[in-house]
Amino acid sequence: MHELLIFKNEKLLRQALTHRSYVNEHPGEGEHNERLEFLGDAILNFLSGEYLYKKHGEKGEDELTRRRSALVDEKQLAKFAKEVDLDFRIRLGIGAIRDGGYQNPNLLSSTFEAVLGAYYLDNGSNIEVVRAIVEPLFNSVPENLVVSRSNVDSKNRFQEWVQSHVTPNPPIYETEQIGGPSHAPKFVARVLVDGKEHGTGTGRNKKEAEKDAAEDALTKLKKQGLL
Repeated sequence: MHELLIFKNEKLLRQALTHRSYVNEHPGEGEHNERLEFLGDAILNFLSGEYLYKKHGEKGEDELTRRRSALVDEKQLAKFAKEVDLDFRIRLGIGAIRDGGYQNPNLLSSTFEAVLGAYYLDNGSNIEVVRAIVEPLFNSVPENLVVSRSNVDSKNRFQEWVQSHVTPNPPIYETEQIGGPSHAPKFVARVLVDGKEHGTGTGRNKKEAEKDAAEDALTKLKKQGLL
């Protein structure tokens, strides 16, 4: 068993592995993993940012931001989840399982974040213990893959354009869930620049919807001859 799945508090691990769809079908099971996912996402963003800052002393903020987005995007986190054997350990509802939830990148990536958050708490909020887990995973990602992904990150490309041509303030994303079952929700996002809407998008999670909104904004800029 991978070290990330070895817990002193088994209840905490169980919560981290429990998707909302499972709780919906088993109300007595307690809390699902979304709060832990929030914590794990914050930890992961910090550790990936620090990792890249130390590894690429010659890179500027924009390039580091693009690389961080590529290193911890949904596809890559889903791969990490499989590498630590999370895939078939996720506690899913019957509907989510029927729809291929064990191989769903969104579910895999969010569960990976939740388990990281839980692992952090299980080890007395010791960030060093989590760093020891994630840095080997970061090292396993080929450099050329990170670079190729970072070159196509639509949110960062749009932010660069905005801050170069409009305002030093970054774009603001307003995102909300608009429907879909618990294991396959649908989100819609609007991207605003100084209060003005520049694009809209939809997706299976907030990140996907925001990326789609940024791509919509970039498409509009191209049509106007501004990009």
